[in-house]
Amino acid sequence: MGQIFHNAVNQSSIGLKQRIGSSWIAMASAAALLALTATGAAAAEMTPTEAVKSTITEVVHILDNAELNQPDRAVERRQRIEQVVRDRVSYEEMAKRALGVPWMELTDSERQEFVSLFVQLLRDTFASRIDAYTGEQVFYLSEQLEDQFAEVKTKLADQKTDTLLDFRLANRLGNWLVYDVVIDGVSVTGNYHAQFTSIIRDLSYEGLVNRMKEKTLIVKAFETTTAP
Repeated sequence: MGQIFHNAVNQSSIGLKQRIGSSWIAMASAAALLALTATGAAAAEMTPTEAVKSTITEVVHILDNAELNQPDRAVERRQRIEQVVRDRVSYEEMAKRALGVPWMELTDSERQEFVSLFVQLLRDTFASRIDAYTGEQVFYLSEQLEDQFAEVKTKLADQKTDTLLDFRLANRLGNWLVYDVVIDGVSVTGNYHAQFTSIIRDLSYEGLVNRMKEKTLIVKAFETTTAP
């Protein structure tokens, strides 16, 4: 299990199954924006599973709000979800793992720029999928702990399919922060990493950043891809 938590990503698994679709998108959105803990003294008392469950409950409460489900309040609903998750994710850790080796060569200001661009990419990739939520059931299957890392295994179930979501978290100053989600055996961070690596190989790191700034980069996070 140490290899799971201490390797940046598992590059042998970088595609997501074609069958993963809109039925669980809202939960995957929360997962890929990735924030599953609380702040302050209460967070230190939470187990990783309790942290995951707490935030999923908050997100589902927003999604089930009839008033926020009105078409003219879609933006507000997404903003409320972002507010829930904003301070509960290790965006820097996720961005670092998604970028890989080039991260080590960046200056502090370049790292801050990349994290900001990466967060915007996450929002652009998942925001439009939130509206497809259809009320899946969430089952909490198991929790594994190793030092300051944890993995919480869950299952989303609807009438047609089951989707396995494994949340990987790191303990940062008493707060359990998600840095990756594995969807049916495939790492979301690994999926980004594979495509970033391909773009850097073809265009350079600067080329990747320019595409992210121009918002022309579309990461196919829910389609099967081939390892570079």
